[in-house]
Amino acid sequence: MSRTVARSDLPIGPRKDERGTGRAFLLALFMHALLFALLFYGMRWQNSSPAGSEAELWTPTEVAEPTPPVVTPPPTPAPPAVAAPTPPAEDADIALQQKKRKQEQQAAEQARLLEAQQEKARQEALKQKQLAEQQAAAELARKKAAADEAARQQKLADQKKADEQKRQKEEDAKKAEQLKQQQLADAQKKADAEKKAAEDKAAKAKAAKEAAAQKAADAARSERLASLRGMAGGTPGATGNGLGSQAGGTGSGAGGTASAGYADRVRAKVKPNIAYGGDTEGNPTAVVTVRLAPDGSVLSMQLAKSSGNPAWDAAVQAAITKSDPLPRDTNGKAPPTVNLRFSPKN
Repeated sequence: MSRTVARSDLPIGPRKDERGTGRAFLLALFMHALLFALLFYGMRWQNSSPAGSEAELWTPTEVAEPTPPVVTPPPTPAPPAVAAPTPPAEDADIALQQKKRKQEQQAAEQARLLEAQQEKARQEALKQKQLAEQQAAAELARKKAAADEAARQQKLADQKKADEQKRQKEEDAKKAEQLKQQQLADAQKKADAEKKAAEDKAAKAKAAKEAAAQKAADAARSERLASLRGMAGGTPGATGNGLGSQAGGTGSGAGGTASAGYADRVRAKVKPNIAYGGDTEGNPTAVVTVRLAPDGSVLSMQLAKSSGNPAWDAAVQAAITKSDPLPRDTNGKAPPTVNLRFSPKN
């Protein structure tokens, strides 16, 4: 019987994923068939009995005499054949077993060599397969890394482009807002300028109108004063010129000195009638000297001290005219003159 070499680390049967597996399998099948044939014929040769050789020994005396009719002398007999000695059966069995054992050893050695060749071929095929798989995996990893890098670069480019578009959009929106604010500021500035020009024009027109009205009122008061003087016999005031002396908003003259709070009562009546919408920076003060009749009628007025703002001065004088007649003093008569001070903030 043949020896088989068993290895626990080898797979049973041929692997389909190895190159040359079919050829190796056919070669192994052929070698097993050859081994089987050798064993088969060896067993038959051992079981068959060796054919014996028969030899007949004879001597010249045992040769039959020739028949009488034959006159020719008999041929010279050939030397007797010496039969080879038959080896004992035990030696033949030993020789046969030795030969069989040698054949088995040769067959086992051939099977071992064949199996070693097959194992070597399988290992080489496995090594080549592993190398190919490693190369394929490395190539796949390289391609994947290249694709990932390309995707990352593309993502960075897209993000940069989006950021640039966003920044440009914000800059455009900022510029548009600045332009809009500038336009609004220009429009507001223009509107303010137009409004101020209109206010100045209106103030000038109002001042001119009030000046004309004041002039007409002064003329009327002059006529009325002349009439009153005629009625009074032309008596001048205590000062000799018909004007009272100025003393901190109090009046004096033929009617006597005004009370301490008279100027404040006159200012309280006049101030609500001041119509002024101009600039009040610095709180300018205008001082107006007013000549009054005993009944409080305004005979005339004079700007004793300008505030520096003609519009404010005109507004104060217009308010005094609008407040005519002014209140009488505690004695029932108005003082001949009174000094009035007016400021926008007090």
